[in-house]
Amino acid sequence: MIAPKTFRYEIDAAASVATLVLDRPDKLNALTFEVYAELTEAFRALDQEPGVRSIVLTGTGRAFCSGGDVDLIIGKLFERDYQGLLEFTRSTGALILAIRRCRRPVVAALNGLASGAGAVIAAACDFRVASDSAKIAFLFHKVGLTGADMGAAWLLQRLVGQARATEILMLGDFVEAKEAERIGLYHRVVPGDSLMSEARGLAERLALNPSFAQGITKELLTRESAIDLATALEMESQAQALCMQDPNFRAFYDAFQAKKKPAFS
Repeated sequence: MIAPKTFRYEIDAAASVATLVLDRPDKLNALTFEVYAELTEAFRALDQEPGVRSIVLTGTGRAFCSGGDVDLIIGKLFERDYQGLLEFTRSTGALILAIRRCRRPVVAALNGLASGAGAVIAAACDFRVASDSAKIAFLFHKVGLTGADMGAAWLLQRLVGQARATEILMLGDFVEAKEAERIGLYHRVVPGDSLMSEARGLAERLALNPSFAQGITKELLTRESAIDLATALEMESQAQALCMQDPNFRAFYDAFQAKKKPAFS
């Protein structure tokens, strides 16, 4: 059972939508070691959680997530040697991998500021629906670190292209909401008071899709970015043959014959 202590977890059983809410508004939802660990475990569990078919990730207050807490993470890192630092950086990457490997589609509802690790977490989600005040920045260069952190270089150039990713990662400047939408970093920008209804509506639409096939689509979107066309074609051929054996494929056919809307499981 998913029962985190460092953020809020809600589930709408009727819609099959789980919602994770970062809830440290006084700290702009900055991450701690504990939040990292619990988020990672939550996404690993949500991969197979019964009754969950899509996920919304959001924050409270003025920020989605401002990155690592300066006092509770950054200050503590100076006490570690290289191996201790490597243990931490690998743990942050584990969260991104858990989001990408979770077969349920993840909608980031960006209610405000997303910076540093918060920006990478948003980039790792399948969809980004943002309020018109939700600016984003990959600030790592601003604090003396590489912009290629937590998979940012891998993720970002696949979202916006190498040239734009180079600019965003090397300069570390904030990208305003409308510009983020224009370059493809955000899928949609909406007024702040419409954000959650828009994100939830998208998540509910995704929850109606055939989960098995949708999970494979997400996996292939991740894996095929690093393979050649012939390998991709073979991978998709095998995946599609598996989906043709799934009950949802038959459900579509029977519904079509009966002139009804299919009810996917």
